[in-house]
Formats: sequence, C-alpha cells, structure tokens
Amino acid sequence: MMMAAKLFSLLHFFTLFCLFTVTFASTKEATALLKWKATLQNQSSSLLVSWTQSSKACKSWYGVVCFNGRVSKLDIPYAGVIGTLKNFPFSSLPFLEYIDLSMNQLFGSIPPEIGKLTNLVYLDLSFNQISGTIPPQIGSLAKLQTLHILDNHLNGSIPGEIGHLRSLTELDLSINTLNGSIPPSLGNLHNLSLLCLYKNNISGFIPEEIGYLSSLIQLDLNTNSLNGSIPASLENLHNLSLLYLYENQLSGSIPDEIGQLRTLTDIRLNTNFLTGSIPASLGNLTSLSILQLEHNQLSGSIPEEIGYLRTLAVLSLYTNFLNGSIPISLGNLTSLSSLSLYENHLSGPIPSSLGNLDNLVYLYLYANQLSGPIPSELGNLKNLNYMKLHDNQLNGSIPASFGNLRNMQYLFLESNNLTGEIPLSICNLMSLKVLSLGRNSLKGDILQCLINISRLQVLKIPDNNLSEEIPSSICNLTSLRILDLSRNNLKGSIPQCFGDMGGHLEVLDIHKNGISGTLPTTFRIGSVLRSFTLHENELEGKIPRSLANCKELQVLDLGDNLLNDTFPMWLGTLPKLQVLRLKSNKLYGSIRTSKDENMFLELRIINLSYNAFTGNIPTSLFQQLKAMRKIDQTVKEPTYLGKFGADIREYNYSVTVTTKGLELKLVRILTVYIIIDLSSNRFEGHVPSIMGELIALRVLNLSRNGLQGHIPPSLGNLFVIESLDLSFNQLSGEIPQQIASQLTSLAVLNLSYNHLQGCIPQGPQFHTFENNSYEGNDGLRGFPISKGCGNDRVSETNNTVSALDDQESTSEFLNDFWKAALMGYGSGLCIGLSILYFMISTGKLKWLSRITEWLQNRFII
Repeated sequence: MMMAAKLFSLLHFFTLFCLFTVTFASTKEATALLKWKATLQNQSSSLLVSWTQSSKACKSWYGVVCFNGRVSKLDIPYAGVIGTLKNFPFSSLPFLEYIDLSMNQLFGSIPPEIGKLTNLVYLDLSFNQISGTIPPQIGSLAKLQTLHILDNHLNGSIPGEIGHLRSLTELDLSINTLNGSIPPSLGNLHNLSLLCLYKNNISGFIPEEIGYLSSLIQLDLNTNSLNGSIPASLENLHNLSLLYLYENQLSGSIPDEIGQLRTLTDIRLNTNFLTGSIPASLGNLTSLSILQLEHNQLSGSIPEEIGYLRTLAVLSLYTNFLNGSIPISLGNLTSLSSLSLYENHLSGPIPSSLGNLDNLVYLYLYANQLSGPIPSELGNLKNLNYMKLHDNQLNGSIPASFGNLRNMQYLFLESNNLTGEIPLSICNLMSLKVLSLGRNSLKGDILQCLINISRLQVLKIPDNNLSEEIPSSICNLTSLRILDLSRNNLKGSIPQCFGDMGGHLEVLDIHKNGISGTLPTTFRIGSVLRSFTLHENELEGKIPRSLANCKELQVLDLGDNLLNDTFPMWLGTLPKLQVLRLKSNKLYGSIRTSKDENMFLELRIINLSYNAFTGNIPTSLFQQLKAMRKIDQTVKEPTYLGKFGADIREYNYSVTVTTKGLELKLVRILTVYIIIDLSSNRFEGHVPSIMGELIALRVLNLSRNGLQGHIPPSLGNLFVIESLDLSFNQLSGEIPQQIASQLTSLAVLNLSYNHLQGCIPQGPQFHTFENNSYEGNDGLRGFPISKGCGNDRVSETNNTVSALDDQESTSEFLNDFWKAALMGYGSGLCIGLSILYFMISTGKLKWLSRITEWLQNRFII
C-alpha cells in the first residue's frame, strides 16, 4: 500500500513536471511568434490582432493549432499580413508541421533557416511578393509532402537539393521568374503526383528523368523557354492525366509513345516549333477531352484515328501546315464543343458529317483552301455560337438551313466564292452579334429584315452585289458598332438618322457605292464614331459642322464625291483625328487657319488633292501638325490604326493613298505612315520652308499647282521621306544639295516640268533616278540627263564638235565599261576581264584621260 502511494506521488510529480515543461516551451514559441508579428507593417489591422501576450496561443490565436501544447500548424492565408520572413522563428518551432501563409503580402527572400523545420509536411507561400532565390537548405525538409511557392517573384535556378525530398507529392513553383534548367534530380521524387513549373524563364531540355516519376498525374511546364524535343521517356508516366508543355520552344516531332498514356485527359502542346505529322497513336487516348496542338509547324493530314476520341470536347489544330481533307470521322466526336482547324492548307469539301456534332459551340475552319458548297447539314448545329468559314474557296449559296441556328452569335463567311441570294432566314438569328459576308458575289435585299436583330453589333457585307436602298429603320439597331456596306451597288441617300447613331456606332463604311444626296447633319455630342468612310459616292453639299461633335473620330474619308465647300478648319478641334481625306471634290477657296495651337495635333495623313483650293499654302497649318514633327524611336513592332475589343473580330481602318507615283489601298494604316498630298489644286506662292520641320513625313506631294520660287533647303531634313513630288509647278533656281545628300530613304523623286536650272546634285539616292524625274526643266545639267555639268561642262558653240564627239565616245565607253564589269560580276571574273581586255585593245586611247576627268568630276560633286 505504501509502495503504491509512493508510485502515485512520483507519477504525479512527473506529470506536473511535463506540464510545466510543455507550458514553458509553448510560452517560448508564443513569445517567438509575437516577436515576428512585431516586425510586420500592419500588425494591428491584420487577422493576427488576436495574437497578444495576455491570450493563450494554442486556444485563442487566429490560425494557430497546437498538438500536446506545441505549435504544429500555422494556417493564416488571406490574413492581410504585410512583412518579411526574415525574423520568422524557424528554430523556435521544432514541432511545426504545417505552414500556409499564402494570399498575403509577404516580401523579401526565404531565409536559409527554413531548413530547420525538419518536421514540416506542408509549406505554402503562394501568392505573395517573395523574391530572391530558393535556398538549397529547403532540401533538408525530409518529411515535406507539399511545396507550393507559386505566383511570387522568385529568381535564380531551381536548387537540385529539392530532389532530396523523397516524400514530396506536390511541387508547384509556377508564375515566378525562375531561370536555368530543370534539375534532373527531380527524377528522384517517385511519390510526386503534381509538378508545376509554368510561367517562368526556365530553359534547356526537359530531362529524361522526368519519365521516372511514375506517380505523376499532372505535368505542367507551360510558358517557359524549354527547347529540344519531347522526351520519349514520358511513355512511363502511366498515371498522367494532364500534360501541359505549351508556349515553349520545343522542336522535333510528337512522340508516338504519348499514345500509350491511356489515362491522359488533357494534352496541350501548342505554341512550340513541333514538326512532322500528328501521330495516329493519339487515337488510342480514349479518355482524352482536350487536344491542343495549334501554333506549331505540323504537316501532313489529320489522322482518321482522331475520330475515335469520343470523349473529346476541344480539338485545336489551327495555325500549322496541315493539308489534305477534313476527315469524315470527325463527325463521330459528338462530345466536341470546339473545333478549330483554321490557318492550315486543308482542301476539299467540308464534310457533311460535321452536322452530327450536336454539342458544337465553336466551328473555326477559316483561312484554308476548302472548296465546294457549304453543307446544309451545318444547319443542324443548334448549339453553335461561332461559325467562321471565311477566307476559303467555298462556292454555291448560303444554306437556308442556317436560319435554324438560333444560338448563333458570330457568323463569318467573307472572302469566298459564294453566289446567289442571301437567305432571308438569316434574319431569324435573333442572337446574332456579328454578321460578316464580305468579298463574295451575293445579292438580295436583306437590310430591311436585319433590323429585327436587336443584338447585332457588327454588320459587314462589303464587296457584293447589294443594290437596295439603305432603310432608315437600320438606325433602330441600337447595339450596332460596325456597319460596313462598302463596294456594293447601293443607291439612294444616307438616312439622316445615322447622325444619331453616334452613341454606339464606331465604324461607318459605305464607300464605293452609288449613294447620293447630302451627308447627315445631326451628329450628336458624345458620339463614339471612330471611322467615317464614304469616299467614291455621289454625295453633294457641304461637310456638316456637327462632325465636330465626334471627338473620338480617327479616320474621315469623304474623297471622290461632289462636295462643294471651303476647307473645314473646324475639324482641327477633333483631338484624335489622324486621317483626313477630302480628295477629288469641289472644295474651293483659300485654307484659312486658326490661331489655336491645338489643331490637328494627331493628323498623320492629309489628302486635299484634286480640288480647287487657291492662295498660298498656309504656313500656320504646318506649325500645328505635331504628330508629323516627331518620330517615336521606341516603337519596335508595326502598329496600326483600328483596334477593338476581343468580343468582335479586329477591324482595320483602310485608306487609299497616292505614293511613289501609284495609287495604293492601305488595307491597314501604319501609324508611322505620314502623308501630305496637296496636289492638283491652284495653290500659289512659295513652298513653305517650315515643311522641313515635319521630319516624320514619308510622302509629300505638291505637284500640279502654281507654286513659285526656290525649293527650300529645309526639305533636306525630311530624312525618312520616301516619295517627293514637286512636278508641274513654276519652281525655279537650283536643286538644293541638302536634298541629295541627306534624303537617303528617297525612292521616288519627281521635279519635272518646272523652271529649275543648274547642276543636278549627287547623293546616295540621286544616282538611282532617271531622266523623267527632271524632264521639262531646260536649265538643268548633269547626270542623268545628257548635258554635262561641272568640269565636264560643254560649250554649245559650233567650235566644240570634237569635244562633243569625245564626250560621246567617253559616254559610249563608260556604258560599255560598266556593261563589261556587270558581265564579269555575273559570269565570272575571267570572262569579264577578257571582255574588258578586248575593249582596251580595240578602243581609242582617249578613254583613259576621259575616265580620269570623269572620276575627278564625280569626287568633286
């Protein structure tokens, strides 16, 4: 009995001792955590406000979980913590197994001391702002099963020590700036089921050792700089469900072995440099729901075996070099919701079997060489929202069955060989947002019935044979953003209500029709109109002043009409106007400018040619053209006018310009393309020297006016100009040397039919111009016209016949000399020298002195 009492007392003592020890240890851990909290920037406003000295850490602290009185879990995601891990008490929390600090605002680096948490099983630092490298000490966390540090600012390479974490099942280091290669040591992680390294700067090959990860279910390496081929060792990943290698620089062919991974449900290898054909073995992947191989260099035909993938929901093979026909077997993919085969070299007909794809929402077959009629069976696709068949060679008529596609929102059939009447059944598509039927040979009176489609945002039927009048009821389409009916045979006048559509209409293009009457006069304040293109019609009257309300207007093209007005200087108040084309109208009078310096600030193209403008070219106008006075050196890629939201197809502004002697249609308008065309008017006076300050000019055409005086030397400052036309004026004096020596981009020069005189200056481009650049100027001398210049100037008296003969002999020899040189260049040095030797041995000896004199003149000039 006494013994039992003593034993009980001893046990009681040890229990109290343990409780004291645990209490002391937990108090030490709490103190350490409070010290870390004190370093945070928002300790009073985060969810850690419950961490206080007076409360118990294991019972009342937010996110703190204890086991046997020791802190084992810190679960504080979304806690609003702002601070670093520099003072985190790694060494004071030896029993810590779980850390989740994700979705906070942690910054700074991960301290090497993290390697002291040897009992850690779960670590998640994702969605913070942590920077620096991953410390190699992380390889000491032998019990770690989950490591997530995605969406931070980590840099440097992935430490090979992570390969020591044999218990690891999930590794996610995505969305950082990690570089270097993937460590082969990751092949040691045989328990790994998830490996995500996407959206980094990782380069090099995919290690063969990745094929050792037999437990892997998800492999996501997308959006890196990986190169080399896809390793065949991936065939060992028999549990793999998701394979994402897209947006890298992988090359070579797609391994046949991938067809052995029967558990795959999602393959995305798109946006690489993969070549070769699509393996027929992919037809074995009967669990596959997504197959994306787009944006590669794949060739050959689409395997019939793809039609075995009955569970496939997304098939994307676009932007490759695939050829042959679309397999009929694709009609078996009844689970398919998206079929994208566009931008390939596919030919032959569209299979009628595609009409079996009841779940299809997206059908993209455009930009191929498909031919034959559009199968009427496509009208069975009741769930179809997007159909893009444009830019093919399809013929026949639009099937009337398309009227059954009641969920259709985007219908693109442009740029084919379609004929016949546009079926009125299309007007039944009440969900339609975009209808594009341009560049066919369609006809019919469809505009009247389209007014019932209230959701219509884009209506494009250019380049057809529409011949009806534009109904005023089309103004009821209050969702319409783009209306393009250009290049048809439309007649009648423009409904006046079009001016009231400015609250939603962004593009109005009805050019090259038979539209008559006057322009709408009621463009309202707040208009969002960006492009207004009505050129090549029969419009009369004045340019409405209410256009000044269209503050978003970038392109205004009213050229080739019968407008009768003075220059609309008030258009200069439009802050975004970049293209103003009023060519070939009946505009008259002098151009009166405004004292306001904020006029035409963004103007890049102005064409007033073929009108009846008089007076001097206004100097003050060119003082205001700020966009023409600067060249943006930071632009690395071409940029164009005309961008719209992702919900509609990009609409490119176009304009017709006269450049380099040719009239060209710019399908897209480069923002660097700066043009002034004032030709074929009645301007007088001098060419303003201030034009030399418009250094961004690419084309300047002042021809066919009554301009006088000298060519200003300041035009030599236009160092990017490509075409300069001052012909058919009354200019006099010499051609400035600055134009010849400084305009190194000049491809076309026309100074013909003026009163210029003196020597033609020589420069990098001037030797490429022919006689027609200078004809009609009797006072000009020098190359390339026949008269001499400089030291080789020849008197025109009868006493210089021998000199002329010598000059002709020299010219004759020089022509033959260069012919010989060119023949020698093209046929071989030996042949060329033989011809040259023959000429020297049979020619006159005067050539030697003449060529010496000619070379002296060239150097002097």
